[in-house]
Amino acid sequence: MKVYISADIEGVAGVVHGEHTLRDGKEHDYARKLMTEEVNACIEGALEAGADEIVVNDSHGTMRNIYPDELHSKAMLLMGSPKKLAMVEGLTAEYDAVLFVGYHTRAGTNGVLNHTFSGRVIKTIKVNSTDMGEFGLNALVVGYFHVPTVFVSGCNLLADEARAVIPEIESAIVKESISRTAALNLSPSESRLLIRQGTKRSLKDVRSKTPFRMEGPFTVEIEFLNTGYADAVEILPIYERRNPLTVSFKNEDWLHCYRLIRGAIMIANSVQ
Repeated sequence: MKVYISADIEGVAGVVHGEHTLRDGKEHDYARKLMTEEVNACIEGALEAGADEIVVNDSHGTMRNIYPDELHSKAMLLMGSPKKLAMVEGLTAEYDAVLFVGYHTRAGTNGVLNHTFSGRVIKTIKVNSTDMGEFGLNALVVGYFHVPTVFVSGCNLLADEARAVIPEIESAIVKESISRTAALNLSPSESRLLIRQGTKRSLKDVRSKTPFRMEGPFTVEIEFLNTGYADAVEILPIYERRNPLTVSFKNEDWLHCYRLIRGAIMIANSVQ
């Protein structure tokens, strides 16, 4: 069984603030260790379930967070950026299942550290009028390859968001959101136990599970936090200006849509 793990940091137990998530944060290195250990717990659960090939994609920020020398020896690590498919780079139809570790809720929710790809520039991303966060947008890429997304870990509100997209998904709730920068956290050891157990359950009878898919054509709307970001993105003719804060585009192919979303965010982030 070939398993793919996409790992973020905001949904990790004990991570609640920018000091944890930003490269220059005083507590960032400690958060990286917490992230690495939660990923290891997922790897252990996958091995117990019978996985014989595991790839981990470091999916947070610069994508250089997981400590390679502390990662479980049975997994390979995809790290660094930019990547064309970002948080799901390297995914193919050869995988049997995908698991998301340390994920967070979409921008504008009450989830701890909520945002959608970039808290600096993005207000909302809508696909066919449905507001979607990183979980849904990435799960659509997974489904594009006809692979099921079977597991997610993070806060209680992220678990709700994931179940709204994939009702049967297995989840490990490692903290309860209180505000954007506060949460009631399980201990790291208890969080890792839940992740290992949930991973193992999620991979049982995995070939019978249904990938999350939406049929095109897709209309994508990206609403920015600042009109200057929309000004910059609108320069490329693929994007149509809907209103001062919003650009949109249409495409039949979800993989193209995902890359256009990522491209728009990179352009917006270049604006000072």
